[in-house]
Amino acid sequence: MWRVKIILLVLLALGIAGGIAMAVRPLPPGLSVVGSRYLVPAESITFLADRTYVDAAGDRFSEQQIFDEVLAMIARAEHYVLLDMFLYNDWQGNQPETTRALSSELTQALVAKKQANPNISITVVSDPLNTVYGGQLSTHWQQLQEVGISVVITDLTRLRDSNPGYSVWWRALVQWFGNSADGGLTPHPFQYQGATVTVRSWLSLLNFKANHRKLLVADEPQADGSIKLAVLVTSANPHDGSSAHSNVALKVVDSLWQEAVVSEQAVAAFSGQSVPGFTKTVADEEGETVVQLLTESAILQVLVAELDRTKVGDSIDLAMFYLSERSIIKRLLAAAERGVTVRLLLDPNKDAFGHTKNGVPNRPVAHELVSKSGGEIAIRWCDTHGEQCHTKLILIEREGSFTMIVGSANLTRRNLRDLNLETNVLVSAREKIPSFVAADDFFEEIWTNREGRTFSTAYETYLDTSIFKKFLYRFQEATGLSSF
Repeated sequence: MWRVKIILLVLLALGIAGGIAMAVRPLPPGLSVVGSRYLVPAESITFLADRTYVDAAGDRFSEQQIFDEVLAMIARAEHYVLLDMFLYNDWQGNQPETTRALSSELTQALVAKKQANPNISITVVSDPLNTVYGGQLSTHWQQLQEVGISVVITDLTRLRDSNPGYSVWWRALVQWFGNSADGGLTPHPFQYQGATVTVRSWLSLLNFKANHRKLLVADEPQADGSIKLAVLVTSANPHDGSSAHSNVALKVVDSLWQEAVVSEQAVAAFSGQSVPGFTKTVADEEGETVVQLLTESAILQVLVAELDRTKVGDSIDLAMFYLSERSIIKRLLAAAERGVTVRLLLDPNKDAFGHTKNGVPNRPVAHELVSKSGGEIAIRWCDTHGEQCHTKLILIEREGSFTMIVGSANLTRRNLRDLNLETNVLVSAREKIPSFVAADDFFEEIWTNREGRTFSTAYETYLDTSIFKKFLYRFQEATGLSSF
């Protein structure tokens, strides 16, 4: 019996050591990028947003800009399209959204572009979640590949383990069996009436890691015959079940495209594939507005520095789907104590594709922020009705300085600690340029429920003082045993 105990202890020790090693392993080259601070004209930057609200009669409406612009950028392109999207499928929950078939619209646009212009370079990078980790074929990717569009599926095994207590055993015991797209014995994890999948799909899902990026790079021919390249970075996915979510995006023409392409080439390289560069002459212009590409933990690094620079009289407006990263929470509290005006617009974490969630992490985090700040931090909740407030927007105003950060990253350990792949863009200016005005107007519209439209509700609506949920959030954030 003692031999069995020793063997079990040795296996446990090896598992712990292996889990730690895989959680801190070196990143593949080209990740966690603090990009160059390019100077571009203010008019090179456009803020876009999707809004869902309830009117005075109680009817729900969605106003969408982001994928209208994505489709328009693809339609205008003549030489180059590079797309990286996390959720790219038509799966629906048990209370399906009916706003738009975003995945089909995107696929049709890409296929039509390639058929009309066979010489155009089109590459799609995405996450294996869209095949349930090999347990189902993606009809969208098949359509793209049939017309010669390159599809790069991110090799998530090259990333650090975000749920190391589980992943170390999955790597040792499960991953070697591969997967099958012929169906299985378990229900589809993301589609209410979908095909069955294998147990191996579920076991892969529990690694909780992702290429969570959402961006588009496309050329934009100019009237004078020159070429510019545009980068659109967003929180939105081409996912039918997400089509009514609130989201934001920044489109940047000039300069930023260079590092966006290199960043995607790095993902393709460690996934055993390639992304072509853009070799034609590009007519980039210079201006006075700073734009900067940030990926993975570089987002946290820069955001922490921006928050630490705030002082009395400054303001921080933050609209976020998930907020749980401890270093950000501490700095929001510190900023409020310094006299900075802090307003947070948070998703109540109750809606998930027809399922009801328990409010973790945002509700216990909100309670901590309000109670520890003595009410100085103001919080409102998005008033969701099945959809999610999926926005990732940070606005910081100082005297003579305006900063905005937009992109794919939630403010969580998984999104900011080199676990997921993420892409954000920072914009900084000495005056309130039009894109900043538009972002500020978006935040105010939701915060104030302007013109009789209900976007948000009071903090007390989802006030939650549960000690258990506080413990649960802290445990999940620390261990990675969660989906946020």
